[in-house]
Amino acid sequence: MKLARAIHFDESDTRVFHNPARTGEWCISGGFEFSNWTEGDLVGKARQAFANGWFGLETAGRSSFVAVTTVEQAEVTALTDALAAHFVSVYGAPDLDAARPVAAEEIAQMMDLCDEHDPNTLLTVSRELTDGGVREGYRAIAPQDAGLEQFAIHVTED
Repeated sequence: MKLARAIHFDESDTRVFHNPARTGEWCISGGFEFSNWTEGDLVGKARQAFANGWFGLETAGRSSFVAVTTVEQAEVTALTDALAAHFVSVYGAPDLDAARPVAAEEIAQMMDLCDEHDPNTLLTVSRELTDGGVREGYRAIAPQDAGLEQFAIHVTED
């Protein structure tokens, strides 16, 4: 089984999101947060979270990039329970029993997306607001296409 974790190549997420996800945090799309948004909501850092932020399952923060990796069933169960609790506390779901199937579906959708990709594949999300609601698109950057030299500065003693 595969899921994705937040990954950061610099500190930009700390500047563009109100609440950045923690590096290594398990993430899902999190488009549910924007289900009742209008154009008026798409300003500043909130717009950035809408446009391209993955949802961190521990902090409810956002990340620009996630990396595909393996996940254990026990972790999936714990993440599902945590997301269900989030649905109750933040979105007013009636109780954990009602929220758990919805949380499980959100995580299952992300696992399905990740299953298509090799470990260490980077994923980005993009969203747009349409008359029919929020439309999401995904981009994958294969591990061999995302070499460290693209993101690291190499220093020599010279």
